[in-house]
Amino acid sequence: MPQMHDDAPLPARNGPGGHERQAASFRSTLASVLVNTALSVAQFVIGVLAHSSALVADAVHSLSDLLSDFIVLIANKHSAKAPDDDHPYGHHRFETAASAAIGALLITVGAGLLWSGYVKITTVETLPPVHHIALIAAVITLAVKELLFRYLLSVGRRVRSTMLIANAWHARSDAASSLVVAVGISASLAGLPLADPLAALIVGLMITRMGWRFFSNAFHDLMDRGVDAETEARLRGHLLGTPGVLGIHGLKTRKMGDMIWVEVDLEMDGALTILQGHAIAAEARRRVMQQEAVLDVMTHFDPVVAGPAAQSRARAPEKLPGVPPKNWRKDAMNEDVEP
Repeated sequence: MPQMHDDAPLPARNGPGGHERQAASFRSTLASVLVNTALSVAQFVIGVLAHSSALVADAVHSLSDLLSDFIVLIANKHSAKAPDDDHPYGHHRFETAASAAIGALLITVGAGLLWSGYVKITTVETLPPVHHIALIAAVITLAVKELLFRYLLSVGRRVRSTMLIANAWHARSDAASSLVVAVGISASLAGLPLADPLAALIVGLMITRMGWRFFSNAFHDLMDRGVDAETEARLRGHLLGTPGVLGIHGLKTRKMGDMIWVEVDLEMDGALTILQGHAIAAEARRRVMQQEAVLDVMTHFDPVVAGPAAQSRARAPEKLPGVPPKNWRKDAMNEDVEP
């Protein structure tokens, strides 16, 4: 039976449109750039003057935030490009690649801080005393980064951007590291000189762990990992709820950036005409794309022998509401042969 793919655009989808996502991403990332620029400069200068290796490590972390913000800005621009001859599926996976780059950046920064902290702890030289101004700077930094995290996370969830959410959790990891830095500086001021470099070591470990999580998730998405069980169950519900669909099999999904690509075999009454079967498949596609963040649905419909009750349910009306105009492109004609 034929495999169909209706190219007609749908008038509405669940969630914000591409332009809204791009604008929200640009605004939030620009705010993050300004904040991280100010914090990284202030932390580094104060950390050097106050003899706090932990605060300097936190400044390096803020600098990595700044670099990741620029990666997000570049990815946001390229992922919004329309499909072309070289990229017929679009450029949505540019966001996934950007998330992997952020993860690799965090791993590199974390490893560098781990080595630096290890060297300071194992050296026998006398560590200079930490000035109390470093503690004030760490507390202010902690408050600012926590506010930045909450802002970026709310925007990322609203526009359904895994790239923005990853950047938000990067900011939260920075806030958590600032808390560790504040505790370490406090302990150092209380008479424990090794507490400051130990805090820098912990910060490096936290950054490395967060970077691995981002890199691993992005890597699996680039390897065509399917959606989670809950999302797949919703997709099945939308498809099976379509009038005329008697069953489904061969449901496959893969991530395309923040969108989902769906392939499925629809079971329909074998007595239907090709035109009726296409109308049912187009309606199933419409329902899925309006309810979920789905880029497209590739359907292949298989004939089944249906009883009288199923035949009445499978009858496709002459015109289903919301079905796009019939300007579809037939991608392939395949015949399933049972042994």
